[in-house]
Amino acid sequence: MTSLIQISKVAQRHPFHLVDPSPWPFLSSLSAFSCATTGVMYMHAYTNGSLLFFFSFISLLISMLVWWRDVIRESTFEGHHTGIVQQGLRFGVILFIVSEILFFFAFFWAFFHSSLAPTVEIGSIWPPKGINVLDPWEIPFLNTLILLLSGCTVTWTHHAIVSNLRFQSVLSLFLTIILASIFTTLQAYEYNMADFRLSDGIYGSTFYMATGFHGFHVLVGTISLGVCFIRLVQHQLTQQHHFGFESSAWYWHFVDVVWLFLFVSIYWWGGS
Repeated sequence: MTSLIQISKVAQRHPFHLVDPSPWPFLSSLSAFSCATTGVMYMHAYTNGSLLFFFSFISLLISMLVWWRDVIRESTFEGHHTGIVQQGLRFGVILFIVSEILFFFAFFWAFFHSSLAPTVEIGSIWPPKGINVLDPWEIPFLNTLILLLSGCTVTWTHHAIVSNLRFQSVLSLFLTIILASIFTTLQAYEYNMADFRLSDGIYGSTFYMATGFHGFHVLVGTISLGVCFIRLVQHQLTQQHHFGFESSAWYWHFVDVVWLFLFVSIYWWGGS
């Protein structure tokens, strides 16, 4: 069997990676769809909606885990990620981030559509009557500083990897993960302390949908950076091959920029 694999690799005369059939894309899509539907059930207080959403989310995490495991094996141990393959992956990540920008654009559109011309149903004012908005200069501003600092540390990690400074790369990436965890903890505390909920009209729905999905993206980015940290400790990220971390860093910078727009528009301007 080993000789057949070696013969097939020798016979391959192109630098591209023809991936093997995998069930994980289909299962990941199915889990993501299940998360969306059960999430709606949870928001509308369906019986066992929260339980179904929990299992759907666990299924999505498992699908991500085994899919990333296969990609890591193909790149690190099988050597399929050549220069051209990495270039294609970079284009794929860029397109993914562009789609995420459009995703958040919809939430900003809904927010400004309601806040720039508030209707008579909400008292013709913004924020609507009865909404006690959060002070932007308390937890939101602290979270802004934390995310900006994490953007600096993740950039430090990138430069340390390129310069082959192993201790600095491990330290800076560990600090990034710690800062991301602090951000998520403060965000959860802020939600718990807020006087309004998702069901409290247009303000509550736009606020929690925009900031909540951003929080979910922070969680996904933290998991991705955590995977990169494990790979970095195990010497799987080198000066020449570290696109796994590079894509996570791009994603993290995107999360930073989205939060800046959220802070300025929703917390600061929208709450004044």
